[in-house]
Amino acid sequence: MAKMTFKVAGRSEAPARIAVQARQFKLVVDEPPALGGEDQGANPVEYILAGFAGCLNVMAHLIAAEMGVKLRRLEVEASGELDTDRLLGKSKSVRAGFQEIRVALKVDSDAAPATLERWLAAVKDRCPVSDNLTNSTPVQIGFGRW
Repeated sequence: MAKMTFKVAGRSEAPARIAVQARQFKLVVDEPPALGGEDQGANPVEYILAGFAGCLNVMAHLIAAEMGVKLRRLEVEASGELDTDRLLGKSKSVRAGFQEIRVALKVDSDAAPATLERWLAAVKDRCPVSDNLTNSTPVQIGFGRW
């Protein structure tokens, strides 16, 4: 079994903003003013959608190459709605996270529809971010040390 560990680390810069280091990349995570931020970066749930779109893009191209499918163009749109009452502490009767995530892959290819259906099924099956979003993943949150 081949395993890879991925890691990010961040430092709070303001109540709604954190600078996160991912390998050599700095990501700024912030909220829009309506949620108490300064709008200096995408917010956490937008990063989830972006990560999902990015993973689907990688898997789409990898699997297309394996199947001999030529993708002339690929666009990925991801969206989701969440009820802010939970995150704002107004209600415990709704989920804090997305109620549903919708993704559309716009594909320009000469491949037959049946081939594209098999390709899409493989993309959905093998995308790690999709797996994490659709299945329960154990998460541990605790105190770190300086």
